[in-house]
Amino acid sequence: MKMMWYSKKWVSVTVHAVAWIALFLLPFLLRTSYSNNQQRSSPSIGTGYVYFYSVTCLFWVGFFYLNAFLLFPQFILKKKLLLYVSAQVLFIAILFFLHWIFFLLLVSDRSFMAVNFFLFNLFPYLFILAASTAYSMILDKIQNDKLVQEKENENLKTELSFLRSQVSPHFMFNVLNNMVALARKQSAQLEPSLIKLSSLMRYMLYEADEDKVPLEKEIEYLQSFIDLQQQRFGKNVKLNVSINDTDRNYDIEPMLLIPFVENAFKHGAGLVEDAQIDIDLRAKNNLLQFSVRNKYNRGTEEIKDKTSGIGLTNAKRRLNLLYGKNHTLLINKNGCWFTISLQLNLH
Repeated sequence: MKMMWYSKKWVSVTVHAVAWIALFLLPFLLRTSYSNNQQRSSPSIGTGYVYFYSVTCLFWVGFFYLNAFLLFPQFILKKKLLLYVSAQVLFIAILFFLHWIFFLLLVSDRSFMAVNFFLFNLFPYLFILAASTAYSMILDKIQNDKLVQEKENENLKTELSFLRSQVSPHFMFNVLNNMVALARKQSAQLEPSLIKLSSLMRYMLYEADEDKVPLEKEIEYLQSFIDLQQQRFGKNVKLNVSINDTDRNYDIEPMLLIPFVENAFKHGAGLVEDAQIDIDLRAKNNLLQFSVRNKYNRGTEEIKDKTSGIGLTNAKRRLNLLYGKNHTLLINKNGCWFTISLQLNLH
């Protein structure tokens, strides 16, 4: 998956650098604004004090990342509160010692006072501690969410692979049954049917493993399947197919539409009076509209084999996984008609 620009390392480093610079320049900006509002300018800040302040800022930056990436995760998250408090006390002691050393080296116009150290560093310490703790917790939450999302994605990929693996055997089972029926009738349509079957198998072997295929190829596959069924049933089923008003320059998941057509032939032919199947496919303006309706015999219960129901159940699950709220599937029984209407957002 392509990394978003805001997730790149250099963006994170830049944001952190800008935030630190803005934070540490704030006292000078406020001092300048205050001085401009006074009749007399405040005493100028010595160069030594600026250096001392800069070194102190580096200490706070180090403390922020030390607490965020080491102290908080290693001690608080592992419920080692005493060690965490001890580490904080140790840091303050080290900071006091370094403050004293650098103050003596860089600031010559005033003397170091311990009281001033605690007075001027208590608020920055609490602020940096709280900010780094919050930052560590946010990073931990993001990492956990990412792991959960990756696990869910892997589970979805596994389930989709399983569902797709069911489509081809289920389809082949039905098509081979058709071939057996043609062979028993010694039909002249057996040879062209086998040729069509060969093209379908080629599609399943070389195209169906892709995440997406051109809609053009899916339509060709769909048309070949319809031709096979038409050769089998002939005039026993009135077939109306409309796939003309279609922009074929879209991509779609392979073998996504075939279960609905397969279901129509399975339940809309045979022991059905005046059998009729209507298939309509349109794709324009990033919207695919697909409808299949067939007559069915309400008074006749078909003997269902073990594979009955795999096709539609499989298709529904794949649509939910792949499109979620970007699809609408309506299944309706009205009188002697069974209708499936599907809308997909292809954008």
